[in-house]
Amino acid sequence: MRNADTVLGIIRERGRRGLPLEDVYRQLYNPTLYLRAYAQLYANKGAMTAGATGETVDGMSLAKIDQLISDLRDERYQWTPVRRMYIPKKNGNRRPLGIPAWRDKLLQEVLRSILEAYFEPQFSERSHGFRPARGCHTALLEVARCWTGTIWFIEGDISQCFDTLDHEVLLSILRESIHDNRFIRLIQQLLRAGYLEDWRYRDTLSGCPQGGVISPILSNIYLDRLDKFVEQALIPAYNRGQEKHYNKRYCALKTLARERRLAGRMAEAKVLFAELQRTPSRDPHDLNYRRLRYVRYADDFLLGFIGPKAEAEEVKRHIREFLHDQLKLELSTEKTLITHARTEKARFLGYNILSQYCDDKHDRRGRRAINGIISLRMPLAVVKEKCNLYHWKGKPAARIKIIADDDFTIISNYQAELRGVAQYYKLATNVSWLWRLHWVMETSLLKTLAWKHQSSVRKMARKYKRTITTPDGTMKCLEMVIEREGKRPLVARFGGIPLRREKKVVLKDFDPFTSRVGGGTELLQRLLADQCELCGSEENCEVHHVRKLADLKVKGRREKPFWVKRMAERRRKTLVACRTCHDAIHAGKVSSTGRTEEVTGEPDAPQRCTSGSVGG
Repeated sequence: MRNADTVLGIIRERGRRGLPLEDVYRQLYNPTLYLRAYAQLYANKGAMTAGATGETVDGMSLAKIDQLISDLRDERYQWTPVRRMYIPKKNGNRRPLGIPAWRDKLLQEVLRSILEAYFEPQFSERSHGFRPARGCHTALLEVARCWTGTIWFIEGDISQCFDTLDHEVLLSILRESIHDNRFIRLIQQLLRAGYLEDWRYRDTLSGCPQGGVISPILSNIYLDRLDKFVEQALIPAYNRGQEKHYNKRYCALKTLARERRLAGRMAEAKVLFAELQRTPSRDPHDLNYRRLRYVRYADDFLLGFIGPKAEAEEVKRHIREFLHDQLKLELSTEKTLITHARTEKARFLGYNILSQYCDDKHDRRGRRAINGIISLRMPLAVVKEKCNLYHWKGKPAARIKIIADDDFTIISNYQAELRGVAQYYKLATNVSWLWRLHWVMETSLLKTLAWKHQSSVRKMARKYKRTITTPDGTMKCLEMVIEREGKRPLVARFGGIPLRREKKVVLKDFDPFTSRVGGGTELLQRLLADQCELCGSEENCEVHHVRKLADLKVKGRREKPFWVKRMAERRRKTLVACRTCHDAIHAGKVSSTGRTEEVTGEPDAPQRCTSGSVGG
């Protein structure tokens, strides 16, 4: 039996060559694909979140994989309706989120890996959402580097994209490349599995619920048709000319200024050269030159156009008609805008994008330096919004809700929040605006520590302020160090982040096509060993999971159970246990010496816990 990487490599090669995918349903019988999917999913926080059936990753075993494969082989697998919940959006609306059952999530990950391996080589280079080694920064860098001279921005947003994907259109797209009716039928049943809202069943007549493991790749397959339409129809139709013609007035002024200088009339030449610097060297209204550029991230896309506004309106109309007629989608009226690149700012992926023009800005050679260059800027509203999280009545304040945490955790959490914002906006030319947020957060942090210790801000600053050496020089920060005998000390630090613009982005995204699953390799070896790590039994072994290592802490002074000691020693959130020991763990029947009391048959024994917290 081929391993998972070999199978996906063969599928990827067929996708690269544009060959149809045939008899792919049989690959779902390969258990190594499910082990790979398990290794990808088990560490996610969502793995311990129960769906409609209450099942989570806790209790995962080889027997479950065998049963799932058996159901697929006999074509009796039934998808469970997802549990629907809602999360708030910035505009006040709510976004629906579907939470699948664990078995469905595992199978979705297998389907996702197959679809991604096949379709990824065929996707457009202008698509950046939910793809390996791509993201918001790569999309923004493409705009900044390649869209020089843009006059009009067309901001596009598809209204309720994930909720309105047409099932028939999606299945027809899949049928063109995948010649396996059983595989297509399995995806069709997934799309129509429905959802539970307030424990009432609802049909899913369209859409692909956000929250599903397979939803991002299905949306990319669907919207790839939009990418191909723009690349193959709109761009060739609206691109015209090799380069702009020279501006006749610019050439005349240049000739006249040179004549004055050669004649020794330097005062007149200087005036002419000054006017020359304010005149475009190329004809800005050249009727024989057009450029259309395009980039997409998920359901948000941006087009840059060099040409008259009337033609930009035509491009917008063509896209609206294509989405409506071919993909059964609608553009959001309030979010799809045409903005002038020089006088207005387009909003894309949280950045303000504009084209810079300044006749007085010159480089060391005396040439205009920034005309037509695309600038990525951080909106002022972002800084204000982030600062308001740490304000009370307009001033930095202590966060009373977290004073129960220790100092190390409080400092670490503040640093993580600052680092997240700074890392995302490091491409912005005005990223230095975040020093305002840095000061607000630092003041709030010191007030929180002062409240916790019934002290003053000045004393907390004196206690934790340090000067550290970074690759960008020395910087001041707040730092706490916990020394450990025989180990490296633990360091919590707030600050020390250089808030400077970076023109390049170093991506550290995981690439499933060139890397093996690293984090789950040890767990898979332990699971395949099929031996209980508590009693040594080799029957009915499964994996016990906890959400986080902090859940292993036992309240009070009583001695820790044996299984808690084993997990704490290994610093692992997983423990392979037989069915008897696993039930005893959840029932609190494992002693500090590893002795397991009999659980079955007790009428008052608690049911299997799905939260993953410490029982007993």
